[in-house]
Amino acid sequence: MIYILIFSAAVLLLLTFYLIYENVFMLTVRREKFGKGVKIAQISDIHRRRFGKENCRIWQKTAAEKPDVIFITGDLISRKVTDYEVSERLLNELCRIAPVYMIYGNHEQSIITEEKRSEFYDMLKRTDVVLLRNETVKAQINGRSFNICGIEPKYSIYKKNDCYKDLDSITDEDMRTMIGECPDGETLLLAHNPFFGEVYSRWGADYTFSGHVHGGVVRIFGIGMLSPERKFFPKYAKGVYDIGGKKLLVSGGLGKLRAFNPPEIVVYEI
Repeated sequence: MIYILIFSAAVLLLLTFYLIYENVFMLTVRREKFGKGVKIAQISDIHRRRFGKENCRIWQKTAAEKPDVIFITGDLISRKVTDYEVSERLLNELCRIAPVYMIYGNHEQSIITEEKRSEFYDMLKRTDVVLLRNETVKAQINGRSFNICGIEPKYSIYKKNDCYKDLDSITDEDMRTMIGECPDGETLLLAHNPFFGEVYSRWGADYTFSGHVHGGVVRIFGIGMLSPERKFFPKYAKGVYDIGGKKLLVSGGLGKLRAFNPPEIVVYEI
């Protein structure tokens, strides 16, 4: 019996040390390749986390990958953050690496006061980040032409009446209302919430970049356990999903507490 107790204590101690290491020190790069010619770095869901002084480890790791373009797919901050200095420094450093396109996540949509929402928006305007709020821009990257689209859906897909019951959905008609018909040509869509991957695919996005789910928070045997909506086993938690011949690319993100689910920057080659 004593040996079982010693073994259990040792396992618990090792697990505790690992989780502290994962949540305090780890920063991984996941690489996915679907072709050759354009390299995209995706950064998502930083929230309150810090990776080195002023988040220097994020831009240093990103720079080392030499991306052609950088996408920030929401929740750069948490809604109750009131000082945006660190975020501004990070964005300026990322803009020195490559063009940066960004969308709002649910936390930017629900920043604590209108005054702080204005301050955050003004901070973004001081950088070279291209903020997409139900907008499409055309970009030439390494000789290829892309439509880069970003959506900002109604907040009730995340939380409604201050709870997570009976949430709204994004429909095919909602997509057309937000951003119009899918443009001709190779189309990259930034959509914070991945749960509507089928809608994004039917709309016509060749690649959709999402986050929000934090990889499912805890991952057991590669399966995410929990979504921000307090639902177990969320679909599209982290990874690459083929939906109707289109790709849904979901980052596990960087922030929030997690287990067996290291913070990640994702780099895609298309």
